[in-house]
Amino acid sequence: MDYSEMTEEVIIMTMDFQNSRTKENLMRAFAGESQARNRYTFAAEQAQEANLRILAEIFKFTADQERAHAKVFYDHLTQLAGQTVAVDGTYPIDIADNLLELLHMAHHNEQEEFESVYPAFAQIAQEEGYPKVAASFEMIAQIEQSHGKRFAHMAQLMEQNQLFAAPGEEVWMCLNCGHLYRGKQVPAMCPVCSHNQGFFIKLDMAPWTC
Repeated sequence: MDYSEMTEEVIIMTMDFQNSRTKENLMRAFAGESQARNRYTFAAEQAQEANLRILAEIFKFTADQERAHAKVFYDHLTQLAGQTVAVDGTYPIDIADNLLELLHMAHHNEQEEFESVYPAFAQIAQEEGYPKVAASFEMIAQIEQSHGKRFAHMAQLMEQNQLFAAPGEEVWMCLNCGHLYRGKQVPAMCPVCSHNQGFFIKLDMAPWTC
C-alpha cells in the first residue's frame, strides 16, 4: 500500500459519525423496517379476517423479523442517544383489499431492499469506515431476499389455486391443532378441531416440523 492509500484509509477510519451519511442511512433503514413491520401486521389482520390463517401467520412471522432488523439498525445509532436525526426518504403505501396484491407489493419491496437499497447503504458505510454497519446491511439484504421469495411463493400458490390443493398427494398440517392430512386437497374443515381450511399448510412449509 502506498502513502496515498494509507492517508485515505486514515481519513475514512476517523470520519465523524455525527456527520456521516451512514448515520442517516441507518435511520432510513430503521424507519423502513419499522414501517414494514406495521404493514405486515396490518396484512396479517386482513388475512385473519379472510379466514386465511396461513397467510396471517406468514405475514406475522415476517413482521417479527422486520422488527429484529429495525433493532439491529437502531443499535448502531446508540452513540447518538438523546439526539434527533432528520432524514428524507420514500416509503410505500401498500393498501389493497386483495391479499394477492399485498403479497406482490411485499415481494417488490423486499426485492428492492435486497437489490439496490441495502447494497448501496453497505457500500457507503464501508467507504466511510464502518465495516460492522456495512456487514449488517449486507447480511440483512440477504434476509430480505428470502422474504421476497417467501411472499412470491405464496402469491404463486394463490394464482395457481394451489394454496390448499396440489397436483399430487401432499401432507398438510392444521396450524391450530397439528392434525396431519394426506391428500391432493385439504378438507373444508379440519376433522379434528373443525377450524376452516385456511389453517392448513403443506407440511414441508410448516414451522418446527421434523
